[in-house]
Amino acid sequence: MRVTVCGARGSTAAPGSAHVRYGGHTSCVALSHDGERPSLVLDAGTGIRRVTGLLGDHPFAGSIVLGHLHWDHTQGLPFFAAADRPDSRTDLYMPAQGDAEEVLRRVMSPPHFPITPAELRGTWRFLGLEPDTPCQIEGFTVLALEIPHKGGRTLGFRVSDATASVAYLSDHCPTALGPGPDGLGEYHDAAMTLARHCDLLIHDAQYLDEELPTRASFGHSSSGYAVRLAQQAGARRVLLYHHDPPRTDDDIDAVVASHAGDPVPVDGAVEGMVIDLRTAPAP
Repeated sequence: MRVTVCGARGSTAAPGSAHVRYGGHTSCVALSHDGERPSLVLDAGTGIRRVTGLLGDHPFAGSIVLGHLHWDHTQGLPFFAAADRPDSRTDLYMPAQGDAEEVLRRVMSPPHFPITPAELRGTWRFLGLEPDTPCQIEGFTVLALEIPHKGGRTLGFRVSDATASVAYLSDHCPTALGPGPDGLGEYHDAAMTLARHCDLLIHDAQYLDEELPTRASFGHSSSGYAVRLAQQAGARRVLLYHHDPPRTDDDIDAVVASHAGDPVPVDGAVEGMVIDLRTAPAP
């Protein structure tokens, strides 16, 4: 499995010279089977524009899975050029909550945007995704579980194939379920199930641990929670994700460095980063 980070920023895009190395595009991760073009995209923030470049001149033929419908996870949809062409095929999944196309129209239609989802070119299907039961999407096994996040139904995902597994919890507010053992939030069943023994945990790390008391109500996690979840769940590697818009490259460097002594490897998600995963043999 190949994992390509196309957007790593949270809440809103963050262009500018202070955000060059980690990137300013919002949430989007592209997954591909070994030796193939990306066919499964997690979230459609502004970073989805980068997926077109990964496809060369080919149309997109695959699926997009949205964890929730906030702007920073949907704004890139009409700008995904490889999917907005007559010869493309896109299945768009989102947390089930009524007619999927009609729900998407609330964030993509006049007067808020010039076109509706139905006006995208190519063949599109808009589908509601129910949690708890693994399903097959583009040759990947996808498990969706509901996780706490302010402002709408939100899903976290575990995606696996014959080679590896990735857990993706881009927006996660575990303090909504209580302070947990260390004040950073509960290590609840859904989070543990998604992250358990995964090869890569991509997790919301919008805040510093010390920022959490005043910002947890915004709906996000701290970097310390992401790392401790990985440790408790036995994840092999952590990618801190959904960087706070004001967080500069140097700031993120410092966050990553603060976890250098942790038993699980920790990196900051970098726009354009490519990770080739294969499950390590059991000891």
